Amino acid sequence: MTNKFFRLFFFLAFLLAANSAESQELINRIVAVVNDGVITQVELDNQIKAISKQIEKRGIPLPPPDVLKKQVLEQMIMDKVQLQYAKEVGLKVDDDQLNKAIDRIASDNNLSPSQFRDAVEKDGISFDDFKEQIRTEIIKSRLRQREVDSKIVVTDSEINNYLKNQEQQGRAEEYNLSHIFIGLPEQANAEQIQAQLRKAETALTKLKEGADFGQVAASFSDAPDALQGGSIGWKPAGQLPTAFTEMLQKMHPGEISGIIRSPNGFHIIKLVDKRDASSHSVVTQTHVRHILIKTGEDVSEDDAKRKLQEIRDRIEKGADFAQEAKLHSDDPSASSGGDLGWVSPGDTVPEFQKAMDALKPGEISEPVHTPFGWHLIQVLGRRSEDVGKEKRTTEARKALAARKSDEAYQEWLRQLRDQAYVEYHLDNQ
Repeated sequence: MTNKFFRLFFFLAFLLAANSAESQELINRIVAVVNDGVITQVELDNQIKAISKQIEKRGIPLPPPDVLKKQVLEQMIMDKVQLQYAKEVGLKVDDDQLNKAIDRIASDNNLSPSQFRDAVEKDGISFDDFKEQIRTEIIKSRLRQREVDSKIVVTDSEINNYLKNQEQQGRAEEYNLSHIFIGLPEQANAEQIQAQLRKAETALTKLKEGADFGQVAASFSDAPDALQGGSIGWKPAGQLPTAFTEMLQKMHPGEISGIIRSPNGFHIIKLVDKRDASSHSVVTQTHVRHILIKTGEDVSEDDAKRKLQEIRDRIEKGADFAQEAKLHSDDPSASSGGDLGWVSPGDTVPEFQKAMDALKPGEISEPVHTPFGWHLIQVLGRRSEDVGKEKRTTEARKALAARKSDEAYQEWLRQLRDQAYVEYHLDNQ
């Protein structure tokens, strides 16, 4: 069955479902066709209401209604394109995984699951809609890891150049930023480039006239964070494009840049604040090993947790941790008995570090859940170490990987969007 047939089927189905009387408008009309799926007016209206509340909570003036509608619709299209791709490659989040994620969010906010549900609904948000949005965010995060982050490579020469530039600057800095991004389609022609440049110039003119940066970002930016006022937050200089850092070094907090050109489009940045990111090199390191059981279509969350509990029971009765890791762990460290060596603060994901920090040397944790799966963790020892050069090298690798990831992710999203079939029906209303 062709894509064209699917699109026609969906369109006719929604038309026939509505009242056919000419005097009555369609109750739930289609506002966009995205590949073999659709976005309806009710979905769009609900999302506009939810995002409007988020924007108002941030103290950002709302964009004009027609601009907000188009921005929200574009965001929904990008989400749907990613979800469709995730389905194609077999990536999904089942209800058990989703519920555990919701419970973790509630716990992080010091609320019980029922209290958290009440808090969500108090804001006028359907809890079922909220859960589906969380499912979407988890899928998008896993897609990024699968399609982008797992393919990032940082070379030793790049690290050496990064450290050399830091030494020349005299100190490491972090910047709190907001930005406006006006994107270019892949292989943009001269006419498209000029059109997007004019859009960037219009946005910059409004800012110079005193318009709120967040409102202009929500109205003009093509970035995923547009409806959050373009806020990037704190970033080390090394995670930012060179064109940004060269501009930021000359700016004072509160200032707004001119238009910055990049291969992907045009940028306007606002420096909210900056700070010295230099830190002491003496840290407490932990010698740790673990056993990881990944979850997926063949292994449920409960199965993974139960398997680890059985392994833990065997170890408590005398089984060798390293041997159990070699037999059962899904982590590359399995070949070395699960040994991760000496790790510094920040080297592991927060859930792993929190559990690790709570253990005494020799102790084994209960099963611990992280984005990678379920772990048994054993601390073998602790030490205070001057990690000077090692720490700077690790931080440089992370900063460069994050920069490359951000750039590659934006390019991947652009290609995914360019390959999608999208029909707009907003103008038909």
